Amino acid sequence: MATMGSDALNEAVGAAGVLAQLDALAEGGQLRRLGAAFARFIGTLGSSSASVAASPLLVAAALLSELEGRGHSCLLLDDLVRDPRALMGWTDEQWLAVRSAATAAAPWPKTVAAWTALLAGCDQVWRVGDLDFQQPLVLDGARLYLRRYWRDETLVALAVRTRAQAQQAPDPLLARRWLDLLFPARDGDSGDSGGEPDWQKLACAVALRGKLAIITGGPGTGKTYTVARLLALLFASVGDKAGSLRIALAAPTGKAAARLKQSIDNALGELATLLGAALPLRELAQRMGAARTLHSLLGARPDTRSFQHHHGNRLDVDVLIVDEASMVHLEMMASLLDALPPHATLILLGDKDQLASVEAGAVLGDLCHDAVAGNYSAATQAYVQAATGQRLPNAYLGNGGALAQQTVMLRRSHRFGGPIGALALAVNGGDAAAAHAVLRAADGAELAWLQAAQPADVHALAQSGRAGAGDGYAPYLELIAAGVHAVLDGETDVGKGGTPHERWVGAVLKRFEAFRILCAVRDGEWGVTGLNEAIEQRLERAGLIRRRGAWYVGRPVMVTRNDYGMGVFNGDIGLTLPDPLRPGSLRVYFSEGGTVRSVLATRLRQVETAFAMTVHKSQGSEFRHTVLALPREGGTTLARELVYTGITRASKRFTLVTPEAIVLERAIVARTQRASGLRGLLD
Repeated sequence: MATMGSDALNEAVGAAGVLAQLDALAEGGQLRRLGAAFARFIGTLGSSSASVAASPLLVAAALLSELEGRGHSCLLLDDLVRDPRALMGWTDEQWLAVRSAATAAAPWPKTVAAWTALLAGCDQVWRVGDLDFQQPLVLDGARLYLRRYWRDETLVALAVRTRAQAQQAPDPLLARRWLDLLFPARDGDSGDSGGEPDWQKLACAVALRGKLAIITGGPGTGKTYTVARLLALLFASVGDKAGSLRIALAAPTGKAAARLKQSIDNALGELATLLGAALPLRELAQRMGAARTLHSLLGARPDTRSFQHHHGNRLDVDVLIVDEASMVHLEMMASLLDALPPHATLILLGDKDQLASVEAGAVLGDLCHDAVAGNYSAATQAYVQAATGQRLPNAYLGNGGALAQQTVMLRRSHRFGGPIGALALAVNGGDAAAAHAVLRAADGAELAWLQAAQPADVHALAQSGRAGAGDGYAPYLELIAAGVHAVLDGETDVGKGGTPHERWVGAVLKRFEAFRILCAVRDGEWGVTGLNEAIEQRLERAGLIRRRGAWYVGRPVMVTRNDYGMGVFNGDIGLTLPDPLRPGSLRVYFSEGGTVRSVLATRLRQVETAFAMTVHKSQGSEFRHTVLALPREGGTTLARELVYTGITRASKRFTLVTPEAIVLERAIVARTQRASGLRGLLD
């Protein structure tokens, strides 16, 4: 019988030791069980002649799996060499235990070159450029990927570069005539004076000349206002063919899609009055369908990652506008670009400084890495001046690539000002001192900071809001208790259309959507699960709700999984109210712009109570009064982008709640940095 050589024996011992340490970390909550299981799977794929370097590979595989769960698309070998403990958040003892087990047969790689050589020699890894045997791991330069993320990142980079380079040659005189009509001169616009230009006008001109345009900007900078005018410009630019222009609107969530459609419809209505007979805008706008979720647009198939539309069955569109693009993860962006016809124009809208997607990737942030600087070429400068009559300031000129020429950052906020806007700017700029100063100067009407707070303070806010701001959840629950007769007695400000029940439902939803509690984490007394349970108890003690099992009148719920049969999608939020046609039954009502739809409560299987929700899930929404509750310990989740996103969900009032003041400072200093190779592939 063959005996195992000493190297192979040592390696087998080392691999077993590594897997044991990874299992221990998974048991302790420092590693997902999936990470430990993936490392074990990778270990089963090597041949009998595999290198003795397999044990470090198991560690790298577990780290890669863990990072994917945290939103990274790859493992940067430089990070692995520099400080893997900080990468994972492990203690020195935990890391040393893993490393010691992995070095039973060979020294630990201490340089990027050593790691590259080690990984390239493993059967489970394909190094780009070598013969491909479809291994699960891919080594591209100094980046280690799961194969599907390498494929997605490569597809996105190629598609974006191709579209950015495919510039058209629109008639600048025609564009100038329409842009001057769509954007009447305002005080402060640069013209030829060298001042700050009208970035909204420039964004439309830039979008007109390419197959890709990225329009980014913070709250109140007018992204949908700009796109409405871009639509009018696109209609005008094709003349008699305007009626056949196929335009689709989409967003990552149902709520964001509904807001996009409503905002654009309102803006187009105003534009139609401005343009009059010059362009039949109302008629053209009616040809556009409802905004859809990206899953619905692509034709998602239940229980599979594939879509009905792909490179072999393209979308039937000429122009696709995607709002809240910061929420679009890498895999979805790859699927979208794969399904988009080559001739179609893609317009991406979003705030590059908001939280990235829940799943892997920070696509909009990578695409917008030149947005602040501009880096516009001389050719772009000449085109912009001819099409808009305005000059790009010298500060924004440079030698940027094709993508930079098709990216415009809106820099002037027309709505989001006052103390909330000042706080958002300070947080986004990483200036903790300025953020503290804004909060200390707040008078409590628009902005307040509850320091040294307890979870009970959040429970009280949930019921009745705070002094000087009101709101809370009591108003919508009181309207539920008042019943349908409230709209008949004129006690609400809802419109007169529809049946009394429909008007009442609309009024209840409107009041509920005015207030929301946002959390940084899911678990614990400061998290979604803990706060939702405690808020329910508080509201029940106050007599505002009566719980009879999971479903009860007034329960707000969030859908946690797409259900295409029911027409509800992950992130949709609805309210549980009585069914007017079936006494004793409950329906969940969802607001979609100006319409309301409902589903029997008993048919919704994947939902959770939503008095409190994560900041991630709030993206694409806006609330009159937003409460942001930050925990004492939030790990890598508690960072600048999360606080900024939470603040910018508030339209009128914002309340920050922290157990101690230092929590805010730590969050502002921390930044969310996602490992990705996309930015380098775009250059």
